[in-house]
Amino acid sequence: MARTGFNPVGFAVDLLDDLGATVLLAGSAVRWFFSRPFRVWQIIHAFDYVGVGSMFIVLLVGVFTGMAFTVSTIVGFRQFSAENMVGGVVALALARELAPVLAAVVVTARAGSTMASELGNMRVTEQIDAITTMGVSPIQYLVVPRVLAATVLLPLLAMVFAVAGMIGAYAVAVLWQNIDPGQFLEKVDQFLHTSDLRLMFTKATVFGFVVSIICCKQGFYASGGARGVGEATARAVVHSIVAIFAADYVLTTLLTELS
Repeated sequence: MARTGFNPVGFAVDLLDDLGATVLLAGSAVRWFFSRPFRVWQIIHAFDYVGVGSMFIVLLVGVFTGMAFTVSTIVGFRQFSAENMVGGVVALALARELAPVLAAVVVTARAGSTMASELGNMRVTEQIDAITTMGVSPIQYLVVPRVLAATVLLPLLAMVFAVAGMIGAYAVAVLWQNIDPGQFLEKVDQFLHTSDLRLMFTKATVFGFVVSIICCKQGFYASGGARGVGEATARAVVHSIVAIFAADYVLTTLLTELS
């Protein structure tokens, strides 16, 4: 019996096919952004689910991220008697990296997986075909509201994450480690600049668009019944997280060079 192994040609073809379908879906979604009729209630529902529904978990993860990062930073800085700089370092790390990346991961895990599973179920139960038969664009009706909500709201969720992280950092540094609150806030003002906030918002906007497109694509083209929907949802989460970190490196390099 012949053994089956890794086929690099087949892998490359599948990768290019998946990438091409994602890019085409992104192009169609952008085109439908500006086309009538505007699905206002679909957009409002997507905004509520992606934004309001993700708020609590973003706050929670943000607080604990800020607390954990502050503890580790203080331990390192105390070796050089520089623990008073912790406020500025944590603020800079949250704004440039932790807030946009981890907020995007949280939205992927919560909202992105739901996008993939919902659209996948609609595909395998032929609801998307029924929408097409009625003369309605399924991309405009199903994909555009989800992509728009993630793209617009992820920067706001990243800001919420950063604020929650700073609250957690302040609690650990000032209330537990007895760092002077004036010095903590002074270092935040000294280290954090407008360009850092602009980088955070830019990253979060790109992450929101990329994650929502990937998740919608996996669900929109799912097949194979319930098992296929589950596999599409898993691929959506994995591909989105990989794309977040890849895009983070590219954006950090480009925007740092340009600033």
